[in-house]
Amino acid sequence: MAPESWKTLSSRTVYQNRWMTVREDLAELPDGKSTIYGVVECPECVGVLPFVDEDHVLMVRQFRYVFGESHRWEMPSGGVKTGESLEQAVRRELREEAGYDPAQLSHINTYFTSKSVVHEVAHLFIGRQLVRAHEPPDETEFLEVACFPFEHVLQMVLESEIRDSMTVIAVLLADRLRRVNQ
Repeated sequence: MAPESWKTLSSRTVYQNRWMTVREDLAELPDGKSTIYGVVECPECVGVLPFVDEDHVLMVRQFRYVFGESHRWEMPSGGVKTGESLEQAVRRELREEAGYDPAQLSHINTYFTSKSVVHEVAHLFIGRQLVRAHEPPDETEFLEVACFPFEHVLQMVLESEIRDSMTVIAVLLADRLRRVNQ
């Protein structure tokens, strides 16, 4: 039998900006007791693993404020803007961050980035047949772009050098697909 649901008794926004909303809920537990529960709400996000050819992918690197580092590689990713389809968001992000548009896009996974306090849904894609298409990056993005052999990127994931969850999941799934299709 599935666990009983919690009931939201009240909810209030504590903080909000263009990237997220933080709310505090008062929730009633199945046993009748109540608890305060903090939730961070983010718009849906997309990520794309762009294959230049069968054996090479484009990766980006930028300063990540939360962890205070700029040496880790990741795939192009970002939030879905209001009114945008997932495909439109993927194409925009790839143009902004790497300067390419994929002729072929394949959805490979949808997942929750956190199952407890962050309400964010991520959609992962593989892009192929890349065509040059420039779009200026967001005002907070200062990016470096590089092309890597896929096997090197896979190794960086396996050695925890790449830690971005979207990239880790996409690379592992891409590796699985490559093995199945060989």
